[in-house]
Amino acid sequence: MAIFLHRVGRIAFRHRWYVVLVWAAVLALAGWGAASAPKASDKPFSMPGIESQKAFDLMEQRFPGTTADGASARVVFVAPDGERIDDPVNRRTIERAVTSLADGPQVVSASDPFRARTLSKDGRTAYATVTYEAGPKDLSDATKDRLKDAVHDAQGGGLTVEVGGKALSEGSRPGGVAELIGVAVAALVLLVTFGSLAAAGLPLLTALIGVGISLASILALAHALDLSATTSILAMMLGLAVGIDYALFVVSRYREERARGHAPQEAVGLAVGTAGSAVVFAGLTVVIALAGLWVVGIPGLTKMGLAASGAVTVAVLVALTLVPALLGFRPHAVLTRRARRGGAAEERNAPAEATAEHSSPAEAAGERSTPDSWGTRWARFVLRRPLPVLLLGVVALGALALPVTGLRLGNPGDEAKPTSTTERRAYDALADAFGPGFNGPLSIVVDARGSADAKDAVETVARRIGDTEGIVSVSPARFNHAGDTAVFQAVPSTAPTDERTKALVTFLRDARPAIRSGTGVTFAVTGTTAVDIDIAGKVRSALVPYLLVVVGLAVVLLLVVFRSLLVPLKAALGYLLSVLASLGSVVLVFQQGHGAELLGAEHTGPVMSLMPIFLVGIVFGLAMDYEVFLVSRMREAYVHGATPGQAVIDGFRHSARVVVAAALIMVAVFAGFVSEDDSMIKMIGFGLASAVLFDAFVVRMAIVPAALALLGRRAWWLPGRLDRMLPRVDVEGEALDRLPAGADPRPAGTATGERKASGTTAAERETSRT
Repeated sequence: MAIFLHRVGRIAFRHRWYVVLVWAAVLALAGWGAASAPKASDKPFSMPGIESQKAFDLMEQRFPGTTADGASARVVFVAPDGERIDDPVNRRTIERAVTSLADGPQVVSASDPFRARTLSKDGRTAYATVTYEAGPKDLSDATKDRLKDAVHDAQGGGLTVEVGGKALSEGSRPGGVAELIGVAVAALVLLVTFGSLAAAGLPLLTALIGVGISLASILALAHALDLSATTSILAMMLGLAVGIDYALFVVSRYREERARGHAPQEAVGLAVGTAGSAVVFAGLTVVIALAGLWVVGIPGLTKMGLAASGAVTVAVLVALTLVPALLGFRPHAVLTRRARRGGAAEERNAPAEATAEHSSPAEAAGERSTPDSWGTRWARFVLRRPLPVLLLGVVALGALALPVTGLRLGNPGDEAKPTSTTERRAYDALADAFGPGFNGPLSIVVDARGSADAKDAVETVARRIGDTEGIVSVSPARFNHAGDTAVFQAVPSTAPTDERTKALVTFLRDARPAIRSGTGVTFAVTGTTAVDIDIAGKVRSALVPYLLVVVGLAVVLLLVVFRSLLVPLKAALGYLLSVLASLGSVVLVFQQGHGAELLGAEHTGPVMSLMPIFLVGIVFGLAMDYEVFLVSRMREAYVHGATPGQAVIDGFRHSARVVVAAALIMVAVFAGFVSEDDSMIKMIGFGLASAVLFDAFVVRMAIVPAALALLGRRAWWLPGRLDRMLPRVDVEGEALDRLPAGADPRPAGTATGERKASGTTAAERETSRT
């Protein structure tokens, strides 16, 4: 691996113009595809295997043409205090508004509240439902303007008017304040870390190029693959975060190699051969975690995972080819000003520090006379007190994880939006006037095929369900043309996200056998509320299998990378701590409401159903990034003869500052999305930011060195039989030490042969004996 990537880096450096032109062509091609491709459809996620989805499928089959994906708007009218909505003046105002809405473009129908009897019992609130022939994304500006004008005219008549539904919803779109915040903070962190504008700008530039290619590709394929807008946002989050980080590690290693005295081309080759190897395996763990989302069994989620993994793959390729190519244009620009002038003390000391990892333990000990970095001082502090540091880190993360025991899953709707939005105000007005369950009615689909008297059987089912405790009202049943299927709505007394509503749905489904035996017909419970309940159950049941698949594959991958049995297991356990602590923090804020107002989360309730899956998959990949980058430097020092303790110090000396910078960048990118209005994006951004914070600064910076210090040489132990079975990928770049300085690498097979002939290193032999 190291030999091959060494060659890739040198080739990209030498043929930089060709590499840049190829990437420019790819970006242009992706942009052309995005501009010429049709818009993505508004089809909702398909959830095979759940009852609510089966009921939707039955409705589509028995009621052809009535389950179209057209947008809808629910216009809510509220009379002033002391007045009724059916007063003559208010009635004329509403009727004019409904007439104006019905005459609008793309409108299928607009119901009159007085004819449809959609008035509240106190007479102060009414609503009209407007349906459109086009989906929310395809509504024209003229259609939206007609809706807004009708609302404005009714407000001028003295009524309070709000609009619910998706007609005026802008949806989730990439590009905005969140991305600008993340990029700005990333630029500041890079500038402080590198002390050079060029070094800070290069990772940002390449990351933005990679994100541009990924987003354009997703937009080009969105219609053909039915990709949602959230897919683009997730790909942008990950592509930007890992794109900056991967380029950061390559540039940082390049500066290290230049400090050792290597010429620019050779320094690029060594940087890509060592740090690039870590980038490949770190990226591979992220791809495994994202691609593993297929285990959940939700096609839309699988597509999101695959699209995001494609963005990560692009980021890896950019770091391995475009970064070294751009370094070739101005190879000295990324160095500090003092380094370029050749007078920096850090550049004079750097070669001595860098060679310590290739020296004997005695020689390595001698380097302590050089000024210690904060990473070195922290590593020595942890090595002196490994057990207290380990216990403190585990207890702290464990305490944050405790709220997970009270986790409730659901899909927040308009009630989770800010009160500044008309959708939220419409939701609240309907809940106040018609009860909390009005915003989430249950749709009951009765399959009466084979019944002698379908109408009587459906009426019996409706009556039995209407008499159920927790059901406020039942609408008249609507039959299909064949008369063998009916649909009616049952309004619960509790809100859609209330646990009592979930219990009610479960009770109705459990009562189905008794109702079927008495009527001869069966029914299914569906609707938005039931769909959310079913998705939450599906995710909960898929979480453990997903964990086993992702963690299992990644542990095997880390076995190959580190050639150790305990290091991958320690990495997986540390990850579980960080992801559970992050999920616990999400519960504290978004479910229990602690500090929710600081994040603009004005409504607390269940955690988004897909949140645990997102955290498990995405955070695992990102956590393994830091594990690979940090621990690979420790193994690199260990296989070159350093003691286990000195290997930990060497790893922190060379990687701690860069890992901290990379983590801060990721936290900034993810935290920037907390400013989004969309509650799902806000929650994902907060969860990912907190997970990276916990994993990088508690697990990787404290628990990992403490655990390695306690394990000693046992940390690098690998059974002999397993050692012979695993392929050697040489992430630490050991084969590069046998290359003549400045020479092109020999074929990979030759390097492998040399390694076999020379046997293992002294450290490896000692580890095997231990």
